[in-house]
Amino acid sequence: MICTYDGDSMPVKSRSKPPKLQALRAEGTLNPSPDEVHDPKFQDNEFFDPHDIVQVKYEMLRRVSVENASVSATTGDYGVSRPTFYQTKASFDKGGVAGLVPQKRGPRGPHKL
Repeated sequence: MICTYDGDSMPVKSRSKPPKLQALRAEGTLNPSPDEVHDPKFQDNEFFDPHDIVQVKYEMLRRVSVENASVSATTGDYGVSRPTFYQTKASFDKGGVAGLVPQKRGPRGPHKL
């Protein structure tokens, strides 16, 4: 919820979502479980947003490859399974950062003969 102020300088809670969350949802990159991200940089730094799934995935991969953290410890801090980590790494290796954007679910082409 967002707090705004009325004419008497009293906080009024608004039910509208912050613009960034609305944009992430519209683009399909809103993290469905931001509360599962426990990496300290996502807690202490406003630049790192646990709601942005592309940023979360990228930082997870970077932590393993650059900081030489273990996959098990990293997946625990980012709230994902090890198979998800390896799928994310394969997507990144194949498509770069664009490979981290979630794909639409469902059939990819005609499914009737």
